Amino acid sequence: MKIVLSTLNAKYIHTNIAIRYLKSYAEPEYSAELAEFTIKDPIMNIVSDLYKRKPDVLGFSCYIWNIEETIEVINMIKKVLPNVKVILGGPEVSYDVPYWLDRLENVDAIVLGEGEWTFKEMLKRIDKEETFADIPGVAYRNKDGKAVIQAQTHKIDLRELPSPFQFEEDRASLSKRVTYIETSRGCPFRCQFCLSSIEVGVRYFDREKVKEDIRYLMKNGAKTIKFVDRTFNISRSYAMEMFQFLIDEHVPGTVFQFEITADIMRPEVINFLNENAPKGLFRFEIGVQSTNDHTNELVERKQNWNKLVRTVTMVRDGGKIDQHLDLIAGLPEEPYDSFRKTFNDVFALGPEELQLGFLKLLRGTGLRIRSEQYGYTYMDRAPYEMLSNNVLTFDEIIAIKQVEDVLEKYWNAHRMDRTIAFLTNHVFDTPFDFFQSFGAYWEERGWERIGHQLEDLFLRLHSFLQETVPNQVKEIESYMILDYVTTHRFKPRKPWWDPKLTKEDRSMIYKEILASVPSELNQIEIPTTERELFKHTLLEVVSFNNVEKVLYAQYNPSTGYADYALLSGSYLGKMPTS
Repeated sequence: MKIVLSTLNAKYIHTNIAIRYLKSYAEPEYSAELAEFTIKDPIMNIVSDLYKRKPDVLGFSCYIWNIEETIEVINMIKKVLPNVKVILGGPEVSYDVPYWLDRLENVDAIVLGEGEWTFKEMLKRIDKEETFADIPGVAYRNKDGKAVIQAQTHKIDLRELPSPFQFEEDRASLSKRVTYIETSRGCPFRCQFCLSSIEVGVRYFDREKVKEDIRYLMKNGAKTIKFVDRTFNISRSYAMEMFQFLIDEHVPGTVFQFEITADIMRPEVINFLNENAPKGLFRFEIGVQSTNDHTNELVERKQNWNKLVRTVTMVRDGGKIDQHLDLIAGLPEEPYDSFRKTFNDVFALGPEELQLGFLKLLRGTGLRIRSEQYGYTYMDRAPYEMLSNNVLTFDEIIAIKQVEDVLEKYWNAHRMDRTIAFLTNHVFDTPFDFFQSFGAYWEERGWERIGHQLEDLFLRLHSFLQETVPNQVKEIESYMILDYVTTHRFKPRKPWWDPKLTKEDRSMIYKEILASVPSELNQIEIPTTERELFKHTLLEVVSFNNVEKVLYAQYNPSTGYADYALLSGSYLGKMPTS
């Protein structure tokens, strides 16, 4: 019996841990091939690849980001392989099962919830040409066409699960892709917008097996290992044990990512990480979602804002761990002005990344079941994103999406941190107001429909500022120039701004520098000739607090970025063109 387990990932760098657990659990009785694609791959290419494998059983792992493309694949594969048994599983098809049985005529069965044991039992029945009757966690139509839905009653002992990683075919790509690992299943919280709220309790895998898996992954080149536990730090003793293990045995260059709940993290844990964790080893993802207390109560989300701030601030000040904070626009009873406050509250914490997402009314969640109570309209098909509710109009959703677009390009990409800090602290009333105003300007010009180089991002921001705050452009432009020369890899061929110094001006300054190296450049090993200075350095006039200085930027071949200094404005009075 030829078994193929497949999925369509959002990106090539992603991997699917679910089909790997199915494969490892089915062995040794049944051997399965893995076939991963992306949602961007042409459907014909996917079907052709699967057809060549000639499967008897074809399983798909289904999520909101791939379900529609997966259905297209299934409908086509059934035309060319009509006898293949198609089995679906995953969170997207585990709920509203009657809907899926009615819609998916080319699917033979659906696995509901946790699938390792159920899928293997199904393989046994297929092997013996028997029905799926009495297997918990299976939905299908019998010979009479009647829907049969058998609830999931079998909870796996996670300590007995075999490793999903040690497959020969995965080794070559470990260094190029994100590896997902889980050390627990379930979530202790009841957030009504999240599928994890449906499963009661938290179950753990065997700790020593998890450690062996991590050792194996690092030994074979894995660079990014992401823990998918819904709340990694729910058990402080467990989290501390794993943190200590990863600090002690990590391979340099490996990064571990965790989803943590910030308001339950004790200060002593953060102090331990700040003192012992190598910089860049850990990355935290923290779901804030909203700072509106009433909204959090409505979705049964318990969150102590003061303790969350304490955790995020301590981690930020420790300088060892990058933080990714999540927001959700469109939660119940959070109108536009309240979300504006939520955004500003969280932006003030200075996370390395701020993810602005929009509420998705997921099948099976309490919020979808009660959606009419809050007047929700949302997409009929996945990802079921909300379009409006009783306190947030579609116009306001569009406005918040404008914020999302420029936030990704200008803050999360860290192309001009000094500039954005100055704009959000000293030019616009709040960070949200800057991103909102710039986002609207960006969309009005249709820039979201065209590509951009790094220079374009600076030029477009400069254009916006000239129209919006013309009296402050001079100082803002200085921050932008400083950001540009220090974040650009190697010396740019052409500056995006109009240079203020002629070749003669620069020659004079270089001669002055060579004659007597300024104290500001003592930490930089400058070239010894004017020709080398022209080749490897950049000079420009900048102005901060109405004081003009000369920006000296020298590109460091060992880092690819610029070392810089601000030189006294006294140089400017000696220039031929002054």
